Amino acid sequence: MPIARIRSFAFSGIEAVPVDVEVQISSGLPAFLIVGLADKAVAEARERVRAALTAMGLSLPPKRILVNLAPADLQKEGSHFDLAIALGVLAAMEVLPRDEIAGYAAMGELSLDGRVNPVTGVLPAALGASALGLGLICARQQGGEAAWGGEVEVLATPDLLSLMNHFRGSQVLSPPALPGSAPTPHMPDLCEVKGMESAKRALEICAAGGHSLMMVGPPGAGKSMLAARLAGLLPNLTAAEALEVSAIHSVAGQLTEGKLIKRPPFREPHHSASQAAIIGGGPRARPGEVSLAHRGVLFLDEMPELPRQSMEALRAPMETGRTTVARAAAHVTYPARFQLVAAMNPCRCGYLGDASRECGRAPRCGEEYLGKISGPMLDRIDLCVQVQPVPIAEIARAPTGETTQVVAGRVEAGRARQHARQGGLSNAEAGLEALAVSALARMLAEQAAEKLHLSARGYTRLLRVARTIADLIGCIEVERTHVAEALGYRHRFPGSG
Repeated sequence: MPIARIRSFAFSGIEAVPVDVEVQISSGLPAFLIVGLADKAVAEARERVRAALTAMGLSLPPKRILVNLAPADLQKEGSHFDLAIALGVLAAMEVLPRDEIAGYAAMGELSLDGRVNPVTGVLPAALGASALGLGLICARQQGGEAAWGGEVEVLATPDLLSLMNHFRGSQVLSPPALPGSAPTPHMPDLCEVKGMESAKRALEICAAGGHSLMMVGPPGAGKSMLAARLAGLLPNLTAAEALEVSAIHSVAGQLTEGKLIKRPPFREPHHSASQAAIIGGGPRARPGEVSLAHRGVLFLDEMPELPRQSMEALRAPMETGRTTVARAAAHVTYPARFQLVAAMNPCRCGYLGDASRECGRAPRCGEEYLGKISGPMLDRIDLCVQVQPVPIAEIARAPTGETTQVVAGRVEAGRARQHARQGGLSNAEAGLEALAVSALARMLAEQAAEKLHLSARGYTRLLRVARTIADLIGCIEVERTHVAEALGYRHRFPGSG
């Protein structure tokens, strides 16, 4: 008998991998078989499809129904294959036209009453369908998300019956409208922060160059308050970045109402988070916090309290801008170009250097606490700033500082200079040859690197920070003063020698 075909997708990271769903109905003992390296959720589609057809008054023929998911050596995971399997079966039963069905891909989970439920990964599936010249069939709630896929015909259906009526010409499914952008979350203003001028300056440099930042200070000094204001200083994502970030959140099931994310994400996992939660992984290799923070900020409060394994796993993504989840069957890679912003107390009790409150083990307690963060991890942090609490008496008298809008304007201008010079790369991603460092500035950086025993990575990151300082004021070349300021942000932690 003729074979009915329709497409669906498996996922490798945020890449939608085409899967051919082939259905054959032949003579033999009644059976409903699904082959092609399907996991338990895919295998259970048999019962959901059977129940959905029964709810519409249809029944499976008493024959051998074989569903093949090709390529057979690719692991198929998730319930989103339900809709494609059901449509393939209906086409094989000649309820739906085979030729029309073959021009679509389908993503959706079926309820027992025939409703089509939302699934993860519709946005990258729409992009994949567009690249293949196919239409996409999905749940009605996700029609707007699929519409971001570009030149792709989207059929967003509430249930299987409505979809059948559409193909048979008795009902028309209207094309979904673009849902717009996700609303901009409320971001506190930088002018609310009193004093702490050096910390605010470091925050501005961090935002302008895409650098990593460590803030060290006693409890209540304002580290978390400063970190919360960083996202407001970052410019909007470009169209390509917004699509990439939204695709990651779609695969993770966190794309609210299908609205495109145009603001840099701000993620702040708890310090008890596991390695799989931070880097990505789990049974289905989901994206972790480093990927959900792609093109945005990953804030780790009380960083030394993070499990050592989770902390050390950050090293590779910070260098490469991606993270790879290794499995026996496959390796899954997700984008992870994030800005790490970390906060920590100077010691476990938090009051190292305060003679009235520090513990009797000072300064050794500070050395041991800092020792929880490895040298290679510290070497990857571009800026370190001490955050000292502002005395209560001075808070009321301190003048109002610059607003987030004013500082964000300088940050955006600095980013524009970087992108024009470096082909769209931020300073945190640029190579040494692109930084335009003057001879005197390079000489100072080399002398400082030798005296402070900086690694090659530390030397490169020093010049990148200096380049950002120069970009903030529009200097064509990096000068000695810019390197000198950048050196101020590389001085070591209390108790570290």
